[in-house]
Amino acid sequence: MLTWLQRDSLCFPPLNKALREPNGLLAAGGDLSAERLVAAYRHGCFPWYQDNQPILWWSPDPRTVLFPDELHVSRSLAKILRQAPFQVTFDHAFAKVIEACAAPRDYAEGTWITTPMQRAYLELHRRGIAHSVEVWRDGELVGGLYGLAMGQLFFGESMFSRADNASKVGFVTLVEQLRAWDFALIDCQMPTQHLQSFGARPISRADFADYLTRYIDLPSKASWSA
Repeated sequence: MLTWLQRDSLCFPPLNKALREPNGLLAAGGDLSAERLVAAYRHGCFPWYQDNQPILWWSPDPRTVLFPDELHVSRSLAKILRQAPFQVTFDHAFAKVIEACAAPRDYAEGTWITTPMQRAYLELHRRGIAHSVEVWRDGELVGGLYGLAMGQLFFGESMFSRADNASKVGFVTLVEQLRAWDFALIDCQMPTQHLQSFGARPISRADFADYLTRYIDLPSKASWSA
């Protein structure tokens, strides 16, 4: 039975209570306060819903993750990285990145990055929890992504691209920097062919929960504003 969250409580049901169909649906309701979002990621779930739905919280099994040491870069992308056609920055334009990620796409109807979602993650950014990667060409924002950093874990949310390979360059740059900062894992949430091409793979929900326990409270070397 699906659990409905109360606004006066930040507690989530145990992850093993998530539904098998649809895979990982754990709870509904609550709100998008910064405190609840932090509690959700610490617990192992994340919000994902459409405009006409209540807030839905998910913890799929298996969980798609990327271990920084397992990053795969194709020969063609490695060549582009050597040519350095883009400039990549962190936390220079978070609002623009999340707005671009929320923009309509040819292959999808609507967006799950609703206006309330954008406001919620902007607040997390103001608190130093959510971060963005920006990809620039000649001063124009042509790609990027955003997510949350907690302890030695990064929780990826969404990416966009307005130029060939822009988001790929941003993602690889992020993963290489996270590896230098000794991050243990990047949460990709759900499988996509795009992420799998970089080396993302499934692990069990139980293993993912174990990584949360081990790494989410460890000190981080990250310096996002550098």
